[in-house]
Amino acid sequence: MADDLIFYTHPMSRGRIARWMLEEVGQPYETRLLDFATTMKAAEYLAVNPMGKVPAIRHKDRVITECGAICAYLADAFPDAGLSPDPAERADYYRWFFFAAGPVEQVVTNKALGFTVNAEQSRMAGYGSHELVLDVIEHAVSAKAFLTGERFSAVDVYLGSQLGWGIQFGMLPDRPAFRAYLDRIFARPAYKRASEIDDALIAEQEAAAAPA
Repeated sequence: MADDLIFYTHPMSRGRIARWMLEEVGQPYETRLLDFATTMKAAEYLAVNPMGKVPAIRHKDRVITECGAICAYLADAFPDAGLSPDPAERADYYRWFFFAAGPVEQVVTNKALGFTVNAEQSRMAGYGSHELVLDVIEHAVSAKAFLTGERFSAVDVYLGSQLGWGIQFGMLPDRPAFRAYLDRIFARPAYKRASEIDDALIAEQEAAAAPA
């Protein structure tokens, strides 16, 4: 039932990552749209996510926030979708999930904020340097068809979304290896459905905000 799975989001946010993952698992869900300045900071939603940010999901009586956690949780909660490896084969799965949540997230955010670490600071920064992270991503997406091997998984949704978003907004370069990987994962029907849903919501919001 849709009311067993509630999705809190805004179509111009990281909620697009969770939307893609929800479309991949193929379970009915209810979307609750929030506004950055009002409902996202209101008491009702802060009871769900005290950070006042999206996305978040409520699955029955469980609340999950943070995009990586949402993707991993949904893969485990709905195993029939085949989006997580067997427990004995999860080394790369966990590796790239945490790499995406740590170094990749930090590099993209720092780039957006105009902050670059120097050689001395790179020793303290967990990600080392912007260029190092890019090279590691390039190796990861070039070594295999997908991050864990020949089978698409939830970690491709998460890291792939970050990579695509970073390129779209100029925080990451559009290297040929990145483009080849993104072409593979963005061809998935679930990605196309999710994008169409959120793009339509953006269009509706823009139309509603336009002067009469």
